[in-house]
Amino acid sequence: MKDLTLEKNIHIRYSDSDCNDRLKPFSLLNFFQDLAAESAEKLGFGYSAIYPQKLMWVLLKYRIEFTDYPIHGKPLTIKTEPRGYNRMFAYRQFEIYVDGKLCGRAFSVWALVNSETLEIAHVEKVIGSNENMPKFFPREGDLKFGKIAPLTQTDYEETFKVRYNDIDVNMHANNGNYIVWALEPLPYEWKHEKKLKNIDIVFKKEIKCGGQLVSKIQQVDEHTTLHALIHAQTQEDLCLIQCEWA
Repeated sequence: MKDLTLEKNIHIRYSDSDCNDRLKPFSLLNFFQDLAAESAEKLGFGYSAIYPQKLMWVLLKYRIEFTDYPIHGKPLTIKTEPRGYNRMFAYRQFEIYVDGKLCGRAFSVWALVNSETLEIAHVEKVIGSNENMPKFFPREGDLKFGKIAPLTQTDYEETFKVRYNDIDVNMHANNGNYIVWALEPLPYEWKHEKKLKNIDIVFKKEIKCGGQLVSKIQQVDEHTTLHALIHAQTQEDLCLIQCEWA
């Protein structure tokens, strides 16, 4: 079987690091997105192939697990592989290596969406003939998406406005910004003293420049937080996140 893996060595810059020298989650999600875009482009189902069809790739879900968390000054390598498609969705996995040692993995679900109507396209019909996008078959050891519980109380809350700098080529807020908004209301001490262990993210709705959102957090226990990003005007859920901390 053809190896579809793309590997990239990444220098963690000072601007990618927090005050503990740890890689910012925002930067990690952007690394994932950039590598996924480069992989898709090289394999024939990236931006240049789908844009003329008025289509865009939209991220729906992430499951990310860390055995160790990347820090500044350590060689970082990320590998990604398109795992194939079913009728409506496509799947992609990532592996994170620090100093050559596997320290994290991620699994993701994507949809092709019409940029004008926002209707989900039939992935198989659009790219099913591309030999570089096989049909999806589960593998032993695949990460399992967790079920994100609804918030039953709000312990921390903050409101944000979507800036021009937050939007991407698809004219809505880039997915990396969602993790910034989700984590920002947490107390400084929590983020300073703890490290992310596992993350589940479900992206539900887009938000565009000028929109306002409310970031709500429930601290379930000493190791678990639930996050909901809610559109301030429509009260619709934009993104739901569950984090496990070490």
